[in-house]
Order: sequence, then structure tokens, then C-alpha cells
Amino acid sequence: MILPLGDSITEGCCTSPEGGYRIELFTRAVNDGRNITFVGGTLGIGDAAPNGPATVAGQPFPKGNEGNGGYTIANPSSKGGIAGAITDQSCSTYKPNIVLLMIGTNDILQNIDLGSAPARLASLLDEIITDAPNALLVVSSIPPCCNDATVQAYNATIPDLVRSRAQAGKHVLFVDAHAAFVKNTNYKAEYISSDGLHPSSNGYAVIGDLFYGAVSNVLP
Repeated sequence: MILPLGDSITEGCCTSPEGGYRIELFTRAVNDGRNITFVGGTLGIGDAAPNGPATVAGQPFPKGNEGNGGYTIANPSSKGGIAGAITDQSCSTYKPNIVLLMIGTNDILQNIDLGSAPARLASLLDEIITDAPNALLVVSSIPPCCNDATVQAYNATIPDLVRSRAQAGKHVLFVDAHAAFVKNTNYKAEYISSDGLHPSSNGYAVIGDLFYGAVSNVLP
């Protein structure tokens, strides 16, 4: 079971039929004959709700996700953070084998103590590791948006946070969505939706492909 955890990008906003990166991830898994399902969105806290198309790659699409639109890493923020109750209850309720984490875009959009954002992320990583010690945690950088210099500064801190925990024997990996976007010189037109913030369908597919590469060897 895979728990997609994060904000509106994890939710799959704002590209019909939603589902976001989970569509490409599920497609790759089905085509490779792997068993995959997504969980989340049924806790009644936060803004997460199951979504996505009815079928993908000829199979019923598992619509679970814990994508909370407008949420930040941790409180305080305009809506709240995913750290704390959302993360704790998601891990205890769904008991995921894999957690896919992408978070921080709203911290930048809301200009919330950005100098401390890496420390908040570090605490969230430790919270997930404590809550689901046997799960594989895959942490992604956030895609380019808005003030991309600020995005890059935040993203630059993530590999070391992941590396230090991996070296301590924790099951954690890093994937670089930002790098995957910007290596396409036309990424703003091809990978970003018209709102300038959320990925387009093609952008979501890039993220799904990254996550599949990280988890494919542990899927049954």
C-alpha cells in the first residue's frame, strides 16, 4: 500500500480528471505486472479526499491519497500543516508500505519562516519514520513555481536530510522532481499548467515516472 502524502500537487490539482502523478505511477506498475494500490483521504481531517479517473490502463484506479490542498509542512499556516495529526493518523490507519512525500510549495507561497522550512521538513521526516518505521519513505523536491530561486534554495537542503537518515539505516530515498522538470528547456509550457503553479498532465507524468523508478523494485 502506497500513501501519497502532501499538498494539492499530491491531490492532483488542477488537471482533469485529477489523480495527478498517481496516474502515471499506476500505469507503469500495471504495464509491468506489479501490484499497486493507493491509500488516503478517508480520515475526515485535512482536505484530502479520494479522486482520479475510474480506470487507468484497463484497471480500476485506486483513488486514495493524502493530498491536502493549501497545506504546509507544519503549523502555523493559512490551512494547517500535514505534520502532526494528518501524518500520524494516516500512518496508523493505513499502515503503508511506501510513503511518497512532496511538501513545501505552500510554505514558499505563504512565505512562512522559510529559513526554518528545512528544519520543519526534517522533523516531518523523523515523524514519518517513527510512525511507519518499516515503510519506504520517498521524498521529492518540489517542482519549479512562483519564486523559483526560493524553491531551489529549499530543494537544495533536501538531499542531505534524506542522506543522513539513510546513512543511519532508515528506509528513505530522494527523487528530484525539480531537476526532472527544468532539464526540459520548455518545461514552463509543457510541464506547468496555466495557473503557473500546478503541474500539467505531462508534468504529473514526469513526477509519476520518478516515483515509479524509486519504488518499482519493492513492488510485488
